[in-house]
Amino acid sequence: MTEIERRLAALNIVLPEATLPAANYLPYVASGNLLYLSGQLPMKDGKLACVGKLGDELTIEAGYAGARLCAINLMVQIKAAIGDLARVRRIVRLGGFVNSLPSFVDQPKVINGASDLFVEVFGDAGRHARSAVACPSLPFGAGVEVDAIVEVDGHL
Repeated sequence: MTEIERRLAALNIVLPEATLPAANYLPYVASGNLLYLSGQLPMKDGKLACVGKLGDELTIEAGYAGARLCAINLMVQIKAAIGDLARVRRIVRLGGFVNSLPSFVDQPKVINGASDLFVEVFGDAGRHARSAVACPSLPFGAGVEVDAIVEVDGHL
């Protein structure tokens, strides 16, 4: 068992199987040793687990949990692309999108759900650059969506 697998187990995280995209795009694209991951929604057991607008029916805590699910789903796609999460050299960048009311200003606190998990799992290699932006809506009414750029050991 790798250190990454031990950390996931300690967090009681079991990565599900990768799913196919819902539209005409790829879940990830490799270029050199960079992996560009499409936005992931807060899906759990095949269902959207965080639906609604932050600052209305969703709390910061619900959005944080949703962003954490997005990070888990990003790890699923990383594993599908490279086979072993131990090959992750660095989480380079996250893009966080928060379905929120115009008056809601805590998008960074929501996207911390993804950022915190990547640091918990990958340690210093999980520290990354990031954007956390408001959106008037997201696909299927999701409360949050997160995409990523990841550097891996070796070429893909």
